[in-house]
Amino acid sequence: MAAESEAHARGFAIRMFTAAVAAQELFTSYLGLKLGFYRELAAGGPATPPELARQCGADVRYVREWLEQQAVAGILEVHDQAMPELDRRYLLPAGHAEALLGTDSPYSISPIAVLPMGATGRVLPALLDAYRTGGGVPYTEYGEDSRDGHVSSTRALFTNNLADWIRRFLPDIHNRLLISGRVADVGCGAGWASIALAKAYPDVHVDGFDLDQQSVLDARRNAAEHGVADRVSFEVRDCGDAELAGSYQLVCIFDALHDMSRPVEVLRTCRVLRANAGTVLVMDAKVPDQFTAPGGDVERFLHAASVLHCLPVGRSEEPSAATGTAMRPSTVRTYAVKAGFSDIAVLPVDDLYHRLYRLLD
Repeated sequence: MAAESEAHARGFAIRMFTAAVAAQELFTSYLGLKLGFYRELAAGGPATPPELARQCGADVRYVREWLEQQAVAGILEVHDQAMPELDRRYLLPAGHAEALLGTDSPYSISPIAVLPMGATGRVLPALLDAYRTGGGVPYTEYGEDSRDGHVSSTRALFTNNLADWIRRFLPDIHNRLLISGRVADVGCGAGWASIALAKAYPDVHVDGFDLDQQSVLDARRNAAEHGVADRVSFEVRDCGDAELAGSYQLVCIFDALHDMSRPVEVLRTCRVLRANAGTVLVMDAKVPDQFTAPGGDVERFLHAASVLHCLPVGRSEEPSAATGTAMRPSTVRTYAVKAGFSDIAVLPVDDLYHRLYRLLD
C-alpha cells in the first residue's frame, strides 16, 4: 500500500472509531434518559451506585457500570475516585442537566439521543426492506421515541423564538393577530407551536391538524396543562375539508413538509385555507442551496436523518414526491409555484437548523 493511501486508510479508520465511540455514548445516554438516572441525579444531587439504583428501581451492578462509563465519558463527575466502587459519588453538572433535561432550554439536546437510538434502532429491518424494494416505513412504526424525540427537538424553538420571528418578519400578520384571528397549524404534532402562538396572542384561536392520533391526544393534554385549551383545538382531520376554506390569517407547516408524500397538494390546501391577505408560513430544514460534499456538521446530520427517517416516512404512501430532509430552497419554490403561489420569500431567521418561508400569491 502506498504511503499516501495508507495515511488515508488510517485517518478514515480513526474517524470511524471516533464515530463508534460517540454512537455508544448516545446509546448509554438513552439509557440514562429512559431509566430516569439523569433526572434523579439532577433532582437529588450526587449519588452512589446503590443510592441511584434504589431511587430509580434499577439493578445496582448495572447502575455502577453505567455511572463509571458516564464518568469516563465526561458526562458525569465523580467524587472520591479512590473510594470503593459502591461508595463513589457521581454528580451531573448543572450545564449538562440543562442540556439533557431542560425541555424549554435553547440547549436541549436529549432528542439527539432518543431519536436515533430508540426510534431508528427498532425499524432497521424495515429500513433494509425499504431500501431493497423502494417502499417506505410509516411514521407510526418508529414508535413513541420517534414521536417524543421530534416533539422535543422543536419545543424550545417554538417556545423561545416563534412569536418573535412573526413579530420581526411578518409584522402585518403580527398586528392582525394582536387584535384577533385564527391560525391553522398543519401537521401540528404535540402542539407546541400552537401553544406558543396562543400564549403570544391571547385573542387568537389556533386549530391544529395531524393525522397521527397519539400526537393529537398529546397535544390536547399539553394545551390543557398550559392553560390554553379554550383557544387551541386539535383534531385528527384532513385539513382539506371545504368548510375550513378561507378561515385563517396564518397557516403554518412546521418541520413537516419534507416528510409529506404529496407536498404540492398540502401547499395547495394551505393556500385554500387562508383568508384574504393571509400568509402561509413554512419552517423546514436549513440545508445549503446547493449539494456540496463533504458537507458541514449540520448538513451531515440532516442527510443522515433523511436516510434513516424522513425519506422512508415520505415514501410510505404512494404516489410520493420522495423529498427527504435535504429539501433545498429551490425545491420549496418549485412545490410552492405548482401549488399556485407566486411570491415565495426566505426569511432571514438566525437558526442553525431551520429556514422560514413566507408564501403569498
